[in-house]
Amino acid sequence: MNPAAYESTLFLALRRMRAPLITLILIYAVSVGGLTLIPGIEVEGQPTRMDFLHAFYFISYTATTIGFGEIPNAFSEAQRLWVTFCIYLSVIGWAYSIGALLAMLQDQNFRNAVRLQRFSQAVRHLREPFYLVCGYGETGQLIGRALDQLGLRAVVVEIEDSRVSQLDLHGHSIDIPALAADARQPEVLKLAGLTHRCCQGVIALTNDDNANLAIAIAARLLAPALPALCRAQSVETAGNMASFGTRHIINPFDKFGRYLTLALHAPAAYHLLEWLTGVPGTVVKPHRDPPHGRWVLCGHGRFGKVMVSMLEQEGIPVTIIDHAPPVERHERWVRGDAAGAPALQAAGIEQAVGIVACTKDDVDNLSIVVTARELNPELFVVLRQNLQANQALFDAFESDFTVVPSQIIARECLAILTTPLLVPFLDEIKQRGEAWASTLLDQLTERFGWEAPAVWSVYINADQAPALLHQLAMPAGPQVPLGDLLRDPHDRSCELECRVLYLVRADDSAMMLPHRHTPIQAGDRLLLVGRGAAQGALDLTLHNENTLDYVLWDREIPGGWIWEQLARLHARWRGAGAGPRSGDV
Repeated sequence: MNPAAYESTLFLALRRMRAPLITLILIYAVSVGGLTLIPGIEVEGQPTRMDFLHAFYFISYTATTIGFGEIPNAFSEAQRLWVTFCIYLSVIGWAYSIGALLAMLQDQNFRNAVRLQRFSQAVRHLREPFYLVCGYGETGQLIGRALDQLGLRAVVVEIEDSRVSQLDLHGHSIDIPALAADARQPEVLKLAGLTHRCCQGVIALTNDDNANLAIAIAARLLAPALPALCRAQSVETAGNMASFGTRHIINPFDKFGRYLTLALHAPAAYHLLEWLTGVPGTVVKPHRDPPHGRWVLCGHGRFGKVMVSMLEQEGIPVTIIDHAPPVERHERWVRGDAAGAPALQAAGIEQAVGIVACTKDDVDNLSIVVTARELNPELFVVLRQNLQANQALFDAFESDFTVVPSQIIARECLAILTTPLLVPFLDEIKQRGEAWASTLLDQLTERFGWEAPAVWSVYINADQAPALLHQLAMPAGPQVPLGDLLRDPHDRSCELECRVLYLVRADDSAMMLPHRHTPIQAGDRLLLVGRGAAQGALDLTLHNENTLDYVLWDREIPGGWIWEQLARLHARWRGAGAGPRSGDV
């Protein structure tokens, strides 16, 4: 749908109803004119004549209802004959007009124009920050649900009308403006708020790499300051996006391949990464580490090629089972159906340590791993899930890794959007040694448990920490240690259930796991992990000066003008009434 093809809905309706409206106007004009010209009953020898006001009033209620009588005087025979003619004429005119109106309301182009008009108005009237989500498949639905839980607005552009129609059924707490249109068109993106002052970012999640590339180019040219998060399934598309300056390119298969290789040579680092990026409230179960030895891979598509490359980089031999002819560079290739025992046995499944089922069909993947587990119960299983609708089947089978591309993309997007400091911190984890990651993982899970924690960022600025910023701006004021800031605002003798993982100064210098005595400075950015309640408590400390004074200095200052006045009077009374005591002489 091209928005430029549509004018205002009002003018479109007037253009469609032009002939019926002209017909009604002519009928009313002829009817009113006839009543004013036809003489009425004679009064004192002179025939009465109806003026235009009474004629229009009479025709108005007679043409639309059954009438309320003859006004202002009783009609003559000629006038009654003329009114009879006008009644039938108006019935024909109104029937024609109502039929044309109903036909217009059922016309798909008009309905699209009305929907477009409502969508445009809803986007224009947005006054809070929002994200533009292009593509509302499984990944888009996950992100929309997560943004709604975080209290963030979203605007959706989806090419399939059925998905847009189902959006209202998902039970979002905040209305999400949605448009069924092709997001590759720049006019559609502008209409959806790409250049809106409240737009915070663009998320391209369609299943078409070319569409995601077009969205990335439009975002780079029309709104270069906005972050663009784009899904890419091929290396070529990712390269084109990068050449246009796209900041965040997410390939779910490549991302999981890196996760698996991290789990192979640094299991503790992977467990820490999985725990930090889990959905808050869900329990992250520690699983066994991927073994070293020969692996069997079933399905040599996009995901399969990435997995083979990653495993071979780790020095792990791979045997491939696929219907396609063998590829020369692989020494082990079995052509056949991986769901059958003969192909698995030919690939040496009894001697293998792991299997990757990565075809495009969920039922085939489940069939493969069930057969493989019967032949080798100790196999380490990596299972690809293509559709979220099959979640119950995959929950019933206990795999070691379940690869859900939509969840990988959604987690990555949310981490970048809501906690931007998490990405560089996770990169630092990968660079540290296994012993360091294992120690940190033990410390965090011992304190917070294996339930996925809340992870959030805090920026020491006027928006997110006005009370603390005012304290830091005081001349010759005392330093604020990090540990003192993380006290419970209800009982400062207790610490908040959270920990600072990463600190970035205003000069972009970074600090991993800062000590509790580290002084806080204006412009600092903090990455915290902990309980959800600690986030709200810390937010209260950063925004309320009285709470901050209590947390830092143990000073309870009454809040509000009335309590402040009473506190001053109380202080004066104590100062004036405290005379010398016998012990003081």
